[in-house]
Amino acid sequence: MRRTRFILVPIIALLSLLMAIPAEAARWRAPLDGTLRVSAPFAPGAANWDPGHRGVDLAASAGSWVLAAGAGRVVYAGDLAGRGVVSIDHGGLRTTYEPVDSIVSVGEQVFAGEVIGQIAAAGGHCRCLHWGLKRGSSYFDPMRLLRRIVLKPL
Repeated sequence: MRRTRFILVPIIALLSLLMAIPAEAARWRAPLDGTLRVSAPFAPGAANWDPGHRGVDLAASAGSWVLAAGAGRVVYAGDLAGRGVVSIDHGGLRTTYEPVDSIVSVGEQVFAGEVIGQIAAAGGHCRCLHWGLKRGSSYFDPMRLLRRIVLKPL
């Protein structure tokens, strides 16, 4: 009986953790409808000042709707270096979207899947949506928000 207890405790703890993950992952959704096609992956430089690609480019046509990847508050919606940019604070995480003709305003609360604008006809470096993710001064691959753990039988 004693040996069984030592085996069951870690298994129960692991299952509790795994059961909480889908609820967390369900908070996030893709910023575009349909099948996502990454045209340029996340590839940051070794240091914050090094060149790199601090987000992902998702293939999209001008006029495509851009959706909030998660619930949060709009902290920037406007022109930046000739491109329309929307930035949303999700309580510690910040997502950015460009080039976007915004339909939201600074301070506005948005929900996951809510339309925040359209892909701009001009102003981007590709026919795509550049989607970024940041916590503090650190950049992360925003595609990580969409990954879900799937348990398979042994």
